[in-house]
Amino acid sequence: MPLKLQSWRGRASGSAQYRRYLLSGLLLLVGLLAALVLRRLFEDDMPAKRLLDGAASAWLASGIVALTFALFAFTRMAPDMVALLGMTLLLLCGVLTPEQAFIGFANEGVITIGALYVVVAGLRETGAVGWIGRRLLGRPSGLRAAQIRLMAPVAFLSAFLNNTPLVAMMLPAVSDWAKRFELPPSKLMIPLSYAAVLGGACTLIGTSTNLVVAGLLHSYADVRLGLFEITRLGVPCAILGIGYVLLVSRWLLPDRRPPISAQLDERAYQVEMVVSDKGPLVGKSIESAGLRHLPGLYLAHVERNGKVLSAVAPDQLLEARDLLGFVGALESVVDLNRVEGLTPAPGQLEKLDTPRERRSLFEVVISNSSPLLGRSIRGGRFRNRYGAVVIAVARGGTRLGGKLGDIVLRSGDTLLLEAPATFWEENRNSRDFFLVSAVPDSQPHRHDRAWISLTILAAMAATASLSLLTMLEASLLAGLAMIATRCVGRSNAGRTIDGQVLLVIAASFALGQALDVTGVAASIAHWTLGLVGDSAPLVLFAAYLVTALFTELISNSGAAVLMFPIAVALADGMGASILPFAMTIMMAASFGFASPIGYQTHLMVYGPGGYRFADFVRIGLPLDLLMAFLVAALAPVFWPL
Repeated sequence: MPLKLQSWRGRASGSAQYRRYLLSGLLLLVGLLAALVLRRLFEDDMPAKRLLDGAASAWLASGIVALTFALFAFTRMAPDMVALLGMTLLLLCGVLTPEQAFIGFANEGVITIGALYVVVAGLRETGAVGWIGRRLLGRPSGLRAAQIRLMAPVAFLSAFLNNTPLVAMMLPAVSDWAKRFELPPSKLMIPLSYAAVLGGACTLIGTSTNLVVAGLLHSYADVRLGLFEITRLGVPCAILGIGYVLLVSRWLLPDRRPPISAQLDERAYQVEMVVSDKGPLVGKSIESAGLRHLPGLYLAHVERNGKVLSAVAPDQLLEARDLLGFVGALESVVDLNRVEGLTPAPGQLEKLDTPRERRSLFEVVISNSSPLLGRSIRGGRFRNRYGAVVIAVARGGTRLGGKLGDIVLRSGDTLLLEAPATFWEENRNSRDFFLVSAVPDSQPHRHDRAWISLTILAAMAATASLSLLTMLEASLLAGLAMIATRCVGRSNAGRTIDGQVLLVIAASFALGQALDVTGVAASIAHWTLGLVGDSAPLVLFAAYLVTALFTELISNSGAAVLMFPIAVALADGMGASILPFAMTIMMAASFGFASPIGYQTHLMVYGPGGYRFADFVRIGLPLDLLMAFLVAALAPVFWPL
């Protein structure tokens, strides 16, 4: 892409982003000013203070929560800005105390997710994510097959593992998988989250919400639930939910694809890789090694013992020291550099003093005054001159022939270098290059530590599932273990934490608190259940819907705690068993498909899937209704009234 055109597009994109930020800031400012005016009206020395008591407080809380959800649904404001705006309005209007408004920032779930980002970073940097993806996901024949391959094992694993760390582990694997097979992430990320939620409801330990309801049931009725007591209801729900997603995702899920390999025609890199002597690729075919269908990357030839094999067949077996010549886009070359069993061909990497895990990739553009002009890459003595090694070269859209080391450099050639992290600082002002830029997230994987990261993951899952440690304790220890064993660098550990997701989750707790402390939630519950009369199926259906509503607005555990005593009162009033009501509350509180803030895993896939608030409403609302009908029909069958 010409530099001027690329610069113009960058400015245009930056200008649009600036306008969005400006609009978000203006809306935030207007909201804060309105809150300050309201607070002034309701100060202690003003007669209007009495209006804040009782109903006025409830109406104010309801209005702010409704405004927040409207901004989520109908604007493109950043989700964290919207959540913070709602929390701030509730605080400034006096609906919540500071302790109540900021309760989410001390919540165990929020801290757990932050720790899990570090655990996932360790899995990603050691290449364990790729191993998990290959073993668990395989090679799909199409989008429908990919969704089946994804949802079925995730739902099964989620029944025995906490669904939050499971989704955290699968996110980068699914992203890489979608990229490799050119599948839209927007068609896979919601199915990933839904499968984890559906599977988690199949056993007592699948989600913390089930344990909360089981504890309440033991306290109220002295009833202990077995590990698989809920399974007979959870499995039909999971089957129906997965079937629904497979059936309607084609129409109800957006098709948003990242602009991967958009630069392939304008700037195609030529890169050579060598098959390592004792690596896992020796003896595998091109197809089974995963080198056939690489997005934005083309295997041009294989050189073996000085003989070039140009038309490479998919069943061609790889041998040690094979030289593979690829042509492709930058991001694809970065991915190729991380494949276990392949090393860049120029044979100089091992001579760099810096350990490989402390190196990064850099792009440089050769200037017209560079001493490298007219020299081959091999003769340019890059390692001695700059402490870097050339691993790929691009010359506009020109296809370069011959070996990489024999290419004679010209002004304007773009080189991809592997070098210590200090390279940019040392050479950014060098007159030898027009441009020096670091390639983000390009550190080579530490494949020798993959087994360590997988062991840490297994230990975290086992200790949490067996209740030897809480999920918070297990995730914090696992994150520290990833850093201590150098599965993830200390500097990278902090950068991997998605602050936007954590802010949305933490600030959203204030919305639930407002509905709870003002009595809005309890009023909605009693009013709705009072409309359905004494019909047991209708009462169970209504109880499910109200619990599901609170799950979307408050939190899973909060909805369960709020609705359980109401369910007990309903059962006592009808002279019925508490079990079908408790199971209905358990399932409804565990599910929550119509809002990205309805469940933590939904927020985790929100960004990677490129979703908007309306995407969840469109596909999730019908699923919530389907689950309500199924649970209301089956609960009294499995646990008679």
